[in-house]
Amino acid sequence: MFTGIITGTARITALQDLGDSPQHGKRLTLQTPAGYLDDVGLGDSIALNGACMTVTTLNPAQNQFSVDVSAESLAKTCGLNQLGLVNLEKALRAGDRLGGHIVSGHVDGLGQVSHFGPVGESWELRIKAPKALGKFLAYKGSITVNGVSLTVNRVTDLSTEAATEISINLIPHTVENTALSTLSAGASVNLEVDTVARYVERMMTAG
Repeated sequence: MFTGIITGTARITALQDLGDSPQHGKRLTLQTPAGYLDDVGLGDSIALNGACMTVTTLNPAQNQFSVDVSAESLAKTCGLNQLGLVNLEKALRAGDRLGGHIVSGHVDGLGQVSHFGPVGESWELRIKAPKALGKFLAYKGSITVNGVSLTVNRVTDLSTEAATEISINLIPHTVENTALSTLSAGASVNLEVDTVARYVERMMTAG
């Protein structure tokens, strides 16, 4: 379980195939900030760009760890099959402060950035989400974008496209301390809808 409050960023520095067929996944090696792994153990859960992964090797002295990502996870997420910066969040512990919202670390779909630019002191991020996720998105509701808990400021169902566009305001702190700063129009992002919205939808549609 996570909260969508990013605790650090890491860089994927190496990708290793776990087999020679499309059914095999990849092993990712990540470089973290100094001291980030001091309280991490083998088998711990860490969310990478919002996708929950298990630590399979650990080298705190060199600020490195690795995770094994299945082919299915690679197919249903973005940012985990290439070198570059990713958001990190360690799993929530009992008694921790819930600073964002309840996040499972399971990606519901991929969105596409339609706009990312400054507005005053902040930044506006607009994302086109798959139409199937549109019913879970609401004004002032929560959405997780690449693992970051964010608040939806506007929702627009696009009649000419099979998509729902949301607008999000990012304060400077968020841009400066997460990998969202690397986004640009056209980029893909991992989306996880609010868990409460998912259960409400189920209760409303169950026979």
